[in-house]
Parts: sequence; C-alpha cells; structure tokens
Amino acid sequence: MDEPIPVIRDVDHGTAKLMPDVDRPRAWLLTVDGSPQSYVDLDDPTHLEFEYARRLAHVLELTGAPGTPLDVLHLGGGALTLPRFVAAVRPGSRQEVVEADGKLLELVTERLPLPAGSGIAVRRADARTALEAAPEASADVIVADVFGGARVPAHLTSVEYARAAARALRRGGRYTANLADSAPFTFLRSQVATLRTAFAHLCLIAEPAVLRGRRFGNAVLVASDDELPVDELARRTAADTFPARVEHGAALERFVQGAAPVRDVDAVPSPEPPGGAFSIG
Repeated sequence: MDEPIPVIRDVDHGTAKLMPDVDRPRAWLLTVDGSPQSYVDLDDPTHLEFEYARRLAHVLELTGAPGTPLDVLHLGGGALTLPRFVAAVRPGSRQEVVEADGKLLELVTERLPLPAGSGIAVRRADARTALEAAPEASADVIVADVFGGARVPAHLTSVEYARAAARALRRGGRYTANLADSAPFTFLRSQVATLRTAFAHLCLIAEPAVLRGRRFGNAVLVASDDELPVDELARRTAADTFPARVEHGAALERFVQGAAPVRDVDAVPSPEPPGGAFSIG
C-alpha cells in the first residue's frame, strides 16, 4: 500500500496543505499559509489533536441530554473536524457548516470525504451573512471558528454579530468561539464585554499560561442565556493533556473590567499572532 503524500493546493485565501500523520494511518493536518487549521483522523473522528478543539467538544458534549442529537451551526469549516466529531458522538444530529473559502471546501470534501449519512450539510458563504439569515431559535449550538489567515475577521466581533447569534439559538442554546490573544488581552476582554450584551452567562477557557499573559494562545469563549456547566467544564478541561482553566463569575468580571463592547463601526480583527506562534513547516 502506497504511503500517503502531502497535498498542496491554492485556495481562495492562501495556500492549503494537507499533510499525513505518520503515526496514524488516515489522519491529516490541514494548514493554510503555514498556519494549522484542522486535524482529522478519518478512522477515529473522536480523536481531537488540537486542545482548543477538545475544549469546544466539551461544550458540545455537555449540551442537552447525553447522546441526543443536536442542531449545530458551524461558522468556519476547515477540515470539518468538529462536525465529524458531533456526527460520531451524537448520531442523528443536523449540522450546517458555513465556510467562506469555496476552494478549501472542495479540497476537504474531495480528499477527506464525509461518511454517508453524516447529517452534515456544507456550503460556501460568509459566516455573518449566514448567521443573520439563520431561522430564529434554530440551533442548539453555534460554533465559531473563523480565521482569515490567523485573525478573526472584524465583522464577527461586534454587538450586532452577538445579537444575531443569540437570535439564532434556542432557549438554553450555547454560543462558543475559538479566539486568540495575549496580554494585555485588549481583544479578548472586548469580546467578553461584547458577548455580555447579548447573553446572560459567559465563561472563558484557556491554559493558565495564556491567562497569565505569558504567551499568545487560544481561548474558548462560551455564552448562553442559561447557566453554564462550569464545574463540569472545569473538571474536563483540567484533565486534558494541556490543562485549562475556566474563568467565570467574579474572576471573569475582574478580567473584563474596563473593557467596552464593540459595535460594527469600531470593530477590528483579532491581533496578528507573533511570529511562530502557530505556524509550522
């Protein structure tokens, strides 16, 4: 049997590369312009290599009754890692994936095809446009993992965007986003303040070294109209390979103190990662 070889292709927003994992026979790493985007194991979609993906998965697993189907709207597709995960652990789920890069979608669906009957619908569209067009109270979870290059686009960071997300969620539904920042956390603090205008309950999940300002890194922000399972999230994230902390309540209030919500007219992309923060190869 031939060894899998890397696939390199120009896509709408850069150069995509699919690289096989030498340790897992049908696992692939997707990068765009050298920045890691997704990791997928076609034989085991529950294997989540990236820590931020595990944190997003914890939120998905703790939404609704265990094992019951979910309606999930994914903003940002990458290699469809989390949609595959949900299809495996929540059979019967209905999932819509919105990805702005049509050529990237073509590459992923061609080289890393979805299993038959997955319940995953994939389409090319702008995330904000798709969110605003979503039916009211139609999703149990919205997962936002959208990066233009290595930055979250400005139009996905505002009060107006947050309100569109709240409108699309059912009562008790959860919005969760993969973000990235470093001290003094100007962007991340503004995002907590912004989501707070649309949701009553929030928490922030990140590695202690990131929260202490020692390095640039990912942080998962979770928001809902209902109480969040912060104790269980804390237990699960503390047990991960790279343990994380869950900030909520008074600690989150201290973190966000002084930050103002961002409106469309003032919105800016997330900060550019420092050289080498995420890039590989």
